[in-house]
Amino acid sequence: MFPIHENLKGKVAVITGGSGVLCSAMAKELGRQDVKVAILNRTLEKGQKVADEINHSGGEAIAIAANVLETDTLYKAKEQIINRYGKIDILINGAGGNHPDAITSEETYGPDEKAEKAFFDLKEEGFSKVFDSNFTGSFLACKVFGDALLEQSGSTILNISSMSAYAPMTKVPAYSAAKAAINNFTMWLSVHFANTGLRVNAIAPGFFLTTQNENLLLDENGGHTSRAKKIINNTPMERFGDPNDLIGTLLWLVDSDYSGFVTGVTIPVDGGFMAYSGV
Repeated sequence: MFPIHENLKGKVAVITGGSGVLCSAMAKELGRQDVKVAILNRTLEKGQKVADEINHSGGEAIAIAANVLETDTLYKAKEQIINRYGKIDILINGAGGNHPDAITSEETYGPDEKAEKAFFDLKEEGFSKVFDSNFTGSFLACKVFGDALLEQSGSTILNISSMSAYAPMTKVPAYSAAKAAINNFTMWLSVHFANTGLRVNAIAPGFFLTTQNENLLLDENGGHTSRAKKIINNTPMERFGDPNDLIGTLLWLVDSDYSGFVTGVTIPVDGGFMAYSGV
């Protein structure tokens, strides 16, 4: 159980992709911290499940159907949130994911081998979809909600990056490129708004089991794939992350009493993965 951050009480957070494994854990903790939470998802029912859990636990949350790549739905969501809560203090850009058409079947190219899906088989539509959902959607959400954030003191944007932003993972070129763009955009946006008091940071989770990556990390029997074993072997703490491992960093970054002079950084939460050379 994390300590209560009194400075967060009464604040309003918008979380895109709020029904995902990692972002739903963030949403529930913010609800416990007396933050009013608006969960945005393309599918209302998924977001509503998280909102219901927050409300049943004594917090306050609403679910809104919105697509981060359709600005009209974001503006409608913004209007609904402002009408309900009167302000927005925190934006967490958690929408994203991957797509089969942007994933190679092999880690490296073998010209004499017939790969199920080689680099040359990747579809432009799939690549664009992954880049757009992870990066462009974050840009658009910042654009739509940014002016409301500027009206509040101690407001903050938290983007979701990845270990693949630092050293691209094999098989997932679009996802890796998009997360690298998130890191760069986080720095750019933090400088652009630095004199307003709006802080912009990011969290780069290490390897967590989620619905987006379970097909790469678990076999049909629920055991670790060779890729998962490689990850564990290169994570000094020798395990996958648990969603609660992100909460301390989340609370630190969104609470201006704790991190008021921190902006433009991406914090790895990775069990030592990035620090390990392999030897």
